[in-house]
Amino acid sequence: MATAEQGAENDADEAPGPTDEGRTPSGQPGPTDEGRTPSGRHGLSGEPGPSGQRTPSGQPGHFGRRTPSDRRGSSERRTPSGQPGHSRRRTPSDRRGPSERRGLLADASFSAVLAGLITVVVSCSGPLLVVLAAAAAGHLTDEQTASWVWAACVGSGVTCAVLSWWTRIPVITAFSTPGAAVLVGSLGDYSYAEAVGAFLVSGLLMALVGLTGVFGKVMRRVPPGIVAAMLAGVLFSFGVGLFSALDGAPVAVLVSLATYLAVKQRSPRYAVAWALLAAVLVTAVVPGIDASSVDIGLTLPVLTTPEFTGSALVGLAVPLAVVTMASQNAPGLAVLAACGYRPDDRLLITATGLASTALAPLGGHAVNLAAITAAISTGEEAHRDPRRRYVAGVACGVFYLLAGVCGAALVGLFTALPPELIAVVAGVALLATFSTSLAQAVADEQGRDAAVVTFLTTASGVTLGGVGSACWGLVLGLVTHLALTARRRRGGRQEQQKTA
Repeated sequence: MATAEQGAENDADEAPGPTDEGRTPSGQPGPTDEGRTPSGRHGLSGEPGPSGQRTPSGQPGHFGRRTPSDRRGSSERRTPSGQPGHSRRRTPSDRRGPSERRGLLADASFSAVLAGLITVVVSCSGPLLVVLAAAAAGHLTDEQTASWVWAACVGSGVTCAVLSWWTRIPVITAFSTPGAAVLVGSLGDYSYAEAVGAFLVSGLLMALVGLTGVFGKVMRRVPPGIVAAMLAGVLFSFGVGLFSALDGAPVAVLVSLATYLAVKQRSPRYAVAWALLAAVLVTAVVPGIDASSVDIGLTLPVLTTPEFTGSALVGLAVPLAVVTMASQNAPGLAVLAACGYRPDDRLLITATGLASTALAPLGGHAVNLAAITAAISTGEEAHRDPRRRYVAGVACGVFYLLAGVCGAALVGLFTALPPELIAVVAGVALLATFSTSLAQAVADEQGRDAAVVTFLTTASGVTLGGVGSACWGLVLGLVTHLALTARRRRGGRQEQQKTA
């Protein structure tokens, strides 16, 4: 696993020279102890690094409260801006002024752009099919279905690009797959105008929850080991899917995996790129891919006037908001925390809720923080320097926008691609993140039982009450943690009483 020191030894596109602790790539003072930059933007947690890197307290990066061991010692110097810095003398590269701030192009890298592309490919394969199934259940026309895909992709693209650039962390958003799954079974009971009205109200509900900040406060109390275990459980199916594809495409799996392992020894940043290229080349020579039916052309959105009815609000709006918050936004915040970031939950959830509200009349059902696909762009495979992974989020947004503009062609393309190719691409891209999360989950011996419960529950894929396994994994893991912690406390008090 790469460390912050190793991150400084990247190729020529790395940051030019060491910087003070807590400083951004631009050389300006970075996140404070509360995770904010001087401009108020939330960034990395403490002195974050790739997933699993530890904070000054020795615990994995998390956006919870500081422990006493996190507090600065008397020997630690402060920079002129009042932010903590190293006790060493600053180098010339540390003294960059506002006019020398690193821009998006300076921070860009091939690995980050590739991570954004893979994120969109994975997100628009399986999840898109769920949206199409929901559209079919609601008896939507071809124009309405294409508009739905347009709204889902454009909403994800705008929020990805803008939020990643603004916060300087890789904020990956997507259209709600669990929400679309709920619509598969219920959309047929309402008219399309009623469904659009429910989408609009659902977006407003999520925005209001984000503004209160209650959701983020709850997430901050989840221990880091449980968060890492949840992420490992989410990615488990993708790791298994990689090797399950051996039945249908053994050559593609073996060649891609061998390429990944061979390149990773010499150039870890480009291992996924070469593995992806190998899988595509092997799959291209296999007959059976028919792309002749792909409709090349621009997709235009269709505006629908929303209709508000009590039955649709109760039957669609409320379940859609609850499922999206529990199954997407909660794991999405946890993924960012597991990778060492301190996201501003109010900003992210409010922004995605407002985006959902704005796109509802065009067919968009919900935009939210991504969970599974976010791991592709937030881990060290995107970039070894965590301060430059936000480029992956911006690139993801651009590719989402391209997918939305060509929504009809996108549907035909992913229908033509063999599912084994998607499984290989996703499995290889998430392999390193899965191993890192699993190691971090079981690192703390006292919290290992709760982490195992979280991992197994999440990996099971169980759905109760319309809420997915990721949320139930967090809940059951937290319950286990609280129960075991209370037992240890009682045992400690009894021992103290005996010795007294």
